Amino acid sequence: MSILVSKLFQANMENFEFVFSKTACVKTCIYFAVMYLAVMIFNTMIISRYKLINLLTAVKKNEKVRIKNAILSIMIFIISCIILGYCYYKVTIDVRTLNTAEKTMHIILMGILGTFLVFWSLSGFVLKMIQTSKSIYLKGTNMFVLRQINNKINTTVISMTLICLMLFMTISILSSSLALRNTMEKNLLETTPVDLNLNKKANLPEKVINSRGKEVTYSEEVREDSKLPISETLINNGFDMKLLKDVIEINIYEDINITWEKSLGAYLHEAKAIFPMLQYNTCEEILKISDYNKIAELYGIEKYELAEDEYIVLCDYESMKSIRNEAIKREEIKIEISGKTYKPKYRECKNGYVEMTGNHMNVGIILVPDSCILTEDMEKEKFLAANYNAITEEKRNNIQEMFESTNSALIQTLNNRGIEIDENSKITIIQSSVGLATIITFIAIYLGIIFLIASSAILALKQLTESSDNRQRYIILRKIGCDEKMINSALFKQIGIFFMLPLIIGIIHSIFGIQFVIEMMSGLASKKDLLPSVIVTVIVMTVIYGAYFMATYLGSKNIIKEDA
Repeated sequence: MSILVSKLFQANMENFEFVFSKTACVKTCIYFAVMYLAVMIFNTMIISRYKLINLLTAVKKNEKVRIKNAILSIMIFIISCIILGYCYYKVTIDVRTLNTAEKTMHIILMGILGTFLVFWSLSGFVLKMIQTSKSIYLKGTNMFVLRQINNKINTTVISMTLICLMLFMTISILSSSLALRNTMEKNLLETTPVDLNLNKKANLPEKVINSRGKEVTYSEEVREDSKLPISETLINNGFDMKLLKDVIEINIYEDINITWEKSLGAYLHEAKAIFPMLQYNTCEEILKISDYNKIAELYGIEKYELAEDEYIVLCDYESMKSIRNEAIKREEIKIEISGKTYKPKYRECKNGYVEMTGNHMNVGIILVPDSCILTEDMEKEKFLAANYNAITEEKRNNIQEMFESTNSALIQTLNNRGIEIDENSKITIIQSSVGLATIITFIAIYLGIIFLIASSAILALKQLTESSDNRQRYIILRKIGCDEKMINSALFKQIGIFFMLPLIIGIIHSIFGIQFVIEMMSGLASKKDLLPSVIVTVIVMTVIYGAYFMATYLGSKNIIKEDA
């Protein structure tokens, strides 16, 4: 499994090692032994309650169907469909309201209840409905097959519910995790176009309150440095700029009067209801169009043009993009900078970004014309993008260590002077993103396959046991004139129904469940990458689930075979 996941991400395996845990192995053996012992004890207790005559005649008896009233069963089926329909609605159309674990758990429990009621109600009225159609009920061995399905109905309802939920988990987990892998791999190529990003805060005040609530005092030297471009700061602290190439430096601005509240206009109240945790007083980042186009040309992404009274909103983070688009569509939101009013060029956000990340995470940048008056006190950040001026991987790593290693002369000099420069490199982003995605995908694939094998094994063992218990009934079929082809057909139909019914309902659940997972992983996984993931999941399901089905059929066929 570890090798499979590493191949999926083309990970560098030099820093990884596979470990076999002896402690985990011993614990696993102990836990299985405890489970087997518990089963033996409970089975002994159950069998001891029965009389010998009941044990001898058990194969001739069916369990009592607790729901005999077809009308009541239909009503319960309708109720279960309403419950599941409500759950489907909440996890797709109304998913934004599921913003707490308690609300999500409530929907999960309702989904489990709805699934149980579906199987419970089906067991009560399907047989009666088919019995009304004599042409179907009396055709071939259908009567025998339906009676066999109705046999052991009480335990089947519970096991079918559990198996359906496990198959649902398998499909959702595998599809979502593979979509995550596809999206992250594609995004890494798109969002890491250069080797290095550097930024530092501009126009630092003498004192500021940091995120921890503590007061930080900056020296005059640091405050003066915050006004300089990053390249000058590097040169002043002993760094050779010849080690970098394709260097682009820009200023990022903000206006305290232009916040998310202002940008969302009349849609603000609805946005707060859907996303109550967002900080709507956050100032928007503002860039001059020429500065952005320099970065866009270096990154190889789309460049834009603006008239003197227009602005563009750049955003590629899906959740925030949907909010901004809805706001812009509803009204023409105008902004005012330095006494001049600007209108949106487009009634939607455009794709673009400045800082490299592992995914499309830009929540918003406002592009304004070069003629827009952005004063020095509006400067929020100094930004630099560049490539390493190196051919070999060793030299590239050496340059990167100058910005990352605490032992490098550059970092030590900057720290001693109290100057902070944030570094973001292509290598670091890829390593951290692949590491996170590998862990998630490994766990997801592991759990998905475990659930698939467990559900298939439970169905297989149950059907093999049923075939062994009902062997005498197949002998009776032969005595009344059924040939082997009809008997095998009846067996195939019975096993097929038991395997397909939980799978069909599990697939229906997963159609909505996958959408919910993708929405929760917005920015990490994309719906566009679902199709190849679903195809792979179908192949895995077909191979494993189909193999168990065929093995069960062939095993059951061998069990009921008449002795020579």
